[in-house]
Amino acid sequence: MQVYLVGGAVRDQLLGRPIKDKDFVVVGATIAEMLNAGFQQVGADFPVFLHPVSREEYALARTERKQGVGYQGFSVHASPNVSLKEDLQRRDLTVNAMAIEVTSLTDDTPINGEVIDYYGGLADMENKTLRHVSSAFSEDPLRVLRTARFYSRYYDLGFTIADETLLLMRQLVASGELAHLSNERIWQESSRAMMQLSPQVYWQQLFDIGALTEYFASLHQAWNDGQIRETVQTSLYFAGQMQLNLSQRWAILMASLNSSLFNLNANDLKPDESVTAAKAINEIGNTTKVPKVQTQFATLFIQQAEKLNVINQLSAAEKIDLIQACSAHKEPEKLSQLLVTSQVLQLAIQHRQMMLALNSFHAIGMNDIDQNLKGPAIGEALRQCRIEHLETQIA
Repeated sequence: MQVYLVGGAVRDQLLGRPIKDKDFVVVGATIAEMLNAGFQQVGADFPVFLHPVSREEYALARTERKQGVGYQGFSVHASPNVSLKEDLQRRDLTVNAMAIEVTSLTDDTPINGEVIDYYGGLADMENKTLRHVSSAFSEDPLRVLRTARFYSRYYDLGFTIADETLLLMRQLVASGELAHLSNERIWQESSRAMMQLSPQVYWQQLFDIGALTEYFASLHQAWNDGQIRETVQTSLYFAGQMQLNLSQRWAILMASLNSSLFNLNANDLKPDESVTAAKAINEIGNTTKVPKVQTQFATLFIQQAEKLNVINQLSAAEKIDLIQACSAHKEPEKLSQLLVTSQVLQLAIQHRQMMLALNSFHAIGMNDIDQNLKGPAIGEALRQCRIEHLETQIA
């Protein structure tokens, strides 16, 4: 019997990141031997056991064969004859398919610390590449979301997704396999991605490959507007940097559904759009099993966003009404969270406007003005041309 630390714990140890969970693979053991050692089997379909003390997961080495649709359409074969190499081959990404042998079932001290790497995970970590282990990647649609989540998680380290893996992700989307994912797993992957340092990367990647159309169709439609998409992505980036909570981040993403929030011209505001957006938020919540606390916060934010943006301009009556609408007399922290969410979204809107101005500044040079100008007239001409260029961008 050999016992190996596998997957995320090995990956994060090599990256110098905190290890949250440890998973182990046991080669050469039977179910009876695991039970006799005091381990508790969990689930009837997979040979996975909980350690009697640490409660960490120990799985018998296994292979899988695709027999149906979706991520559950697999038959599992576990036996003492399945090798570690065979077990690791069924994993999604090479950086998740490495192992370190430990002493025994009761002692997870590494024997020598050597990383067992059959599929090039070490090289891909060196090159900062997320790459599929084998063509079996295409058998599990959940891996589309998982890969996008890992991309979001390690984006700040400079990781990218390999072109050939992106191709498989696009093919999985086009096949319609994502329709067979459970709503719970979609929310599990999405909510975990939302709490990364760069949550916007997950949603941008899914948008780019068309993966939002199945469960987040209204979001995909809203993000066809580049202004909304770029502003919300920037806002999510700020939310990650400022460590906003899940409800705040979800509210920012759902703000995409109310285009009025992104119009700087007050004459373009549509009072009824918050009602439409609130309906869409609830539809997404019902479809993907978003917890009520997140759906309710996002809905409340959309409904009160216009007032939250202009707190200093509200009358005493309007402020009292806002307190009532937000139940802030019962949950004062919720009002604080709403105000911070509003400020982060407004900061992203302002940031985009100034980036447009910066682009216009750089877009105009000496070749764009009268070459006969002298002295201060040169600076004034450059300024005027830049102003005119920017006005065309924000018109």
